[in-house]
Amino acid sequence: MHERSSVAELVEQLRKELDRYSVGGKLPSSRALVERFRVSPVTVSRALAQLSAEGLVVTRPGAGAFRAGPRESGTAAVGDTSWQEVALSADGSAEPSPRTVDASGVLVSLASPPPGVIEFNGGYLHPSLQPEQAMGAALSRAGRRPGVWARPPVEGVPELREWFARSIGGAITAAEVIVAAGGQSALTTALRALAPPGAPVLVESPTYPGMLAIARAAGLRPVPVPVDADGVRPALLADAFKASGARVLVCQPLFQNPTGAVLSADRRGEVLRIARAAGAFVVEDDFVRRLAHEDAGPLPRPLAADDPDGVVVHVSSLTKATSPSFRVGALAARGPVLERLRAIQVVDTFFVPRPLQEAALELVGSPAWPRHLRSVARELKNRRVALTSGLRSRLPQLALPHIPSGGYHLWLRLPDGTGGTSQAFGPGGESALVAAALRAGVAVTPGRPYFSAEPPAGHLRLSFAGVANAGEIAEGVRRLEEAVNGSTAGSRPANVLP
Repeated sequence: MHERSSVAELVEQLRKELDRYSVGGKLPSSRALVERFRVSPVTVSRALAQLSAEGLVVTRPGAGAFRAGPRESGTAAVGDTSWQEVALSADGSAEPSPRTVDASGVLVSLASPPPGVIEFNGGYLHPSLQPEQAMGAALSRAGRRPGVWARPPVEGVPELREWFARSIGGAITAAEVIVAAGGQSALTTALRALAPPGAPVLVESPTYPGMLAIARAAGLRPVPVPVDADGVRPALLADAFKASGARVLVCQPLFQNPTGAVLSADRRGEVLRIARAAGAFVVEDDFVRRLAHEDAGPLPRPLAADDPDGVVVHVSSLTKATSPSFRVGALAARGPVLERLRAIQVVDTFFVPRPLQEAALELVGSPAWPRHLRSVARELKNRRVALTSGLRSRLPQLALPHIPSGGYHLWLRLPDGTGGTSQAFGPGGESALVAAALRAGVAVTPGRPYFSAEPPAGHLRLSFAGVANAGEIAEGVRRLEEAVNGSTAGSRPANVLP
């Protein structure tokens, strides 16, 4: 059973039993709850924390958990918030683009599906793949460092900046690196620094929905440039710069999200040359370099390592290779733009908490770090093989044009079809298929949010990083087959794993 499922079930059970206790009455000890419900101490702790947050129990360290008193009597006044519609949109006519923020494409990979649903929509490593012990040990060691709670330099701890600079390679130095609170924060800083509201920004098509959300929230206008198996297409890139007048391109040269494409060797220099000729920056989102698979072979260097002219603003992060809560990343740039990046980050966040930076240093400097990366490389390859094999066996009608040797997902094209069930699964039928899959007990990601304009076809993105093992992948593919075929979808409760 998944941990969150156990927590939810224990919370519900304890909530029902609270009436047995008088106000201030002591609940059974954590050890007693562990033995009675056959759950882990962590599950008990999280369940009590949730009940405490709901105001139903009070926890006292060393004493236990007690039933809380009744909340204040009376009914809260019902206010009228309708005035906010006017306030939020009154100046909209003067804006070059609306300020409304659509986070739906991001929430798909952040939201937890119902208990028992297999996660093919996750954006992070399964807990069994995360280096929890190594992170815990690193945090413990960092907590004992002198001055760990002191204010850090706004650019980041020097040793961590040096580590990121070495990871990027080339002539990048620590002085050209700013520590950021994860990749999403770094991308936000970069786009705010490089383009004013209303400006066009070139994006790969398809591309990461979180970046599209950042751009639109900043008032920018995403302009799509198609991607093929070798990455962004240079001829179309040049045309897009010329037609739009954009001064920024955001791209993912390595294991692109969602296609998994790697920018080919002959295109790398061409992309930089085209951007330089347009007087434009290239924001390189190197988000998944540390999730190369065991059979990936040597990886190309970051674009920033081969850029002496300051065209590239490099973004990288430790989050994908560790844990969603280990939000440490970096921005690297050369020239005057570095000062603007620094200024915007300082205004937005001041700095990344020093304990987290020190813990990151402890982690990447420990013997556990290379062991973890080797283990993840092996396990991701195994999961990729299991998923591709299952899809080819059970769902050959879903096209899989490219199988990446890095990252954590596959990009499937739905059949165009002129009859039968496939007709419903074109661009307009993605939502129906995603809903049918969820009823069958598997969560998948629709392709529409990855396009800044009309998509050429229906797509699905399937992640294999958030699942427990190859057996769960096989079961997930079987459930997806049910949804596609429409044979028995919805006949089994979605909260029951076989």
